[in-house]
Amino acid sequence: MLQLSRYPFHTLKTVPQTSDNRSTGLLLQAGFVRQEMAGAYIYLHLGLRVLENIKRIVREELDAIGCSEILMTSFGTREHWETTGRWDTMDNLFKVEGASGKYYALNPTHEEIVTPLMQEFIQSYKNLDNCAVYQFQTKFRNEARAKSGILRGREFLMKDLYSFHRNSEDLDIFFEEVRKAYVRIYERLGLGESTRYVFASGWAFSKYSYEFQTDLGIGEDDVYVCSKCGQAHNEEIIDPTGFVCVECTSKEHFIVQASEVGNIFKLGTRFSNAFGLGYTDAEGKKQEVVMGCYGIGVSRLMGVIAEKFMDEKGLVWPENVAPFSYYMIVIGDHLEEAKKLAKKLESEGATVLIDDRNTGFGAKAGDTDLLGIPYRIVLSDKTLAQGGYEFKGRKESESRIVIL
Repeated sequence: MLQLSRYPFHTLKTVPQTSDNRSTGLLLQAGFVRQEMAGAYIYLHLGLRVLENIKRIVREELDAIGCSEILMTSFGTREHWETTGRWDTMDNLFKVEGASGKYYALNPTHEEIVTPLMQEFIQSYKNLDNCAVYQFQTKFRNEARAKSGILRGREFLMKDLYSFHRNSEDLDIFFEEVRKAYVRIYERLGLGESTRYVFASGWAFSKYSYEFQTDLGIGEDDVYVCSKCGQAHNEEIIDPTGFVCVECTSKEHFIVQASEVGNIFKLGTRFSNAFGLGYTDAEGKKQEVVMGCYGIGVSRLMGVIAEKFMDEKGLVWPENVAPFSYYMIVIGDHLEEAKKLAKKLESEGATVLIDDRNTGFGAKAGDTDLLGIPYRIVLSDKTLAQGGYEFKGRKESESRIVIL
């Protein structure tokens, strides 16, 4: 349990105006984050708990399909980036000079790291039966515009998964497993009903890539949705002559504003060939390794969830990602009763924040709504006289007494 009387951070009286969206201001006001510079944020205790809850859900779903978690370096060598030809072609790559005069990249993505890494472990077709590794890692992108708070940063937390296969058919099978895992992830995060599977540009890798886009009023992308079959398309693949659905060829559509919360690519042999990564098949012949990559912006998701569910009073977190399950307000000399109740709730799997500060009920109730914790408990002389505590959901207008 967390006692606010022993907590070093506090809320602000007003919403700071540091970005072009209200949710980042609320995260600042509620003490979830602090801005170090444009596009770079410090995550305070409450914000870190949200990130860890998102990571837990992502980790559980990826582990369930046989992926292995690792942690790669934030730095990449210039040589690896030159091997793939991206040292001079990726316009948002941060380049850092070391003490010896050598240059390094602050990795915005990790194909240049993971591909040579896996050369040590992939020799035979037997090594590719289930070869998929992922990480949670801080990424760096030299964004020209970083005015959208944690929705688009120069430094951000990302989950990136890389898979290695004998052929395109094996990649297609695993690709569908990941797609289904992503659907489960967004459902568990509370975004399932508003998140679409979107066809997007495949850039140099394939005909299409695939994005997961959440309907959001301030979204950065216009998503074209087929009125006939429901397939969504990123604006970048819409032909200048007009919309034609890539699934059913219908021209009828509507447009929604959305924010990207994930993407999946079929990389083919673009990176494996660059590094000479191959394998020996059952007949002893050398074959190419086919790769896929799959990203989820974890810190970006925190911002999307905050923006999606906030109301006029503050943040409204879904239960699976909220920093705490219960916000317990203590009025009067009842801290020991509060701790006893908190321990009982924790034994049932809940998490509890106790507001035992020497402030009035109004300030405490206001912070309850601002922080967006799902359930509020009030413990006071009045509630105890009625045999228990007052209970109220964050989105409910009425409270009730629960008997202890």
